[in-house]
Amino acid sequence: MFFSSGSAFMTFLANALSIFAFILWFWLFITAAGDLFRRHDISGFGKVLWVILLIVLPYIGVFAYILTQSGGMAARNRAQSQQAREELRQVVGFSVADELVKLDRLLAEKSITKDEHARARAKLLA
Repeated sequence: MFFSSGSAFMTFLANALSIFAFILWFWLFITAAGDLFRRHDISGFGKVLWVILLIVLPYIGVFAYILTQSGGMAARNRAQSQQAREELRQVVGFSVADELVKLDRLLAEKSITKDEHARARAKLLA
């Protein structure tokens, strides 16, 4: 591909590097596009502009989106994971009271120390 007159090993390395770069770019593109369409704080017109930038200038568009929106992306990912945890807790039936009973039982069985119990209890009650 890049090194047509070079050795077979150099050609293999160049091809492997280009495939890796493409897969990396594609992963970043899917991440940016997924974040873009999950957003509620940006208008439809803003989304269209970002999509045009992502399609017309793919590498620059993806890198620009990640550089300018990375803080928001992280916050949205945290909020989404927190929401998923809360939904899972509702389905499974997790409650703080149940966990406190389990902690007290572990302390009574001497499976955990008093310090571990206090830290876990504080974490649950926070």
